[in-house]
Amino acid sequence: MVTALQVWPHHCWIEEKDLLPAPAGGALPHAVILQPSKEALLACGQFSVHLDPQGDCWICMELMSTSFDKFYKYVYSVLDDVIPEEILGKITLATVKALNHLKENLKIIHRDIKPSNILLDRNGNIKLCDFGISGQLVDSIAKTRDAGCRPYMAPERIDPSASRQGYDVRSDVWSLGITLYELATGRFPYPKWNSVFDQLTQVVKGDPPQLSNSEEREFSPSFINFVNLCLTKDESKRPKYKELLKHPFILMYEERTVDVACYVCKILDQMPATPSSPMYVD
Repeated sequence: MVTALQVWPHHCWIEEKDLLPAPAGGALPHAVILQPSKEALLACGQFSVHLDPQGDCWICMELMSTSFDKFYKYVYSVLDDVIPEEILGKITLATVKALNHLKENLKIIHRDIKPSNILLDRNGNIKLCDFGISGQLVDSIAKTRDAGCRPYMAPERIDPSASRQGYDVRSDVWSLGITLYELATGRFPYPKWNSVFDQLTQVVKGDPPQLSNSEEREFSPSFINFVNLCLTKDESKRPKYKELLKHPFILMYEERTVDVACYVCKILDQMPATPSSPMYVD
């Protein structure tokens, strides 16, 4: 099996509070986040962590083929095609399960859900990555406002008056909705922002994006409903993971068999190889 090796020089992680848990609502030390868990197969493909005599941290991880950011852009822009809804269904199922595992078993909120942090491989595995800015939930609430990629942030995290109260996993549900919209349509749902004020105006003050059918593409009512639920602007009405796991769209793909591997391999075989890909030869 091909693995990926990441080395953290001792000066990069020793300062992370000597592996002690972070303050309430703060960022977690990377070495704590990356501890392996048998239940986290959808969230962390890590095998082992070793410290060498110099104090450097060697992290051995599963090597995935690519991210959905690169994958979807190739499908839509180069192939002029779309990602089938059944593939989107399996992406949704895997991501919600991974996020729910982080919340229920590890008390962690991811805070950086976006296409580049969802990985896939030739076996059809879909996994969540990049826990560098994940945070510890205290009474199910996180407080650090600026952690994460701003374009995918929920309204309550962008609005200064709202974010003072903290936020919960429903902010990641919003980010998931933005991500699914992007994967389903091949484009980010908002126009490019020139300033933080533009983002504040559109995301906090404006109407939320809503997935719908178009001349280019039709979606099932169940998928449209799921994505638009995630993009509920009022976080008090936005569902949490347990509710999402009961949604008909999720339940359908929990039972339905989809050959994700076949589809992924067909696309990967057309994509140019990169140094981070197992098919790359120097």
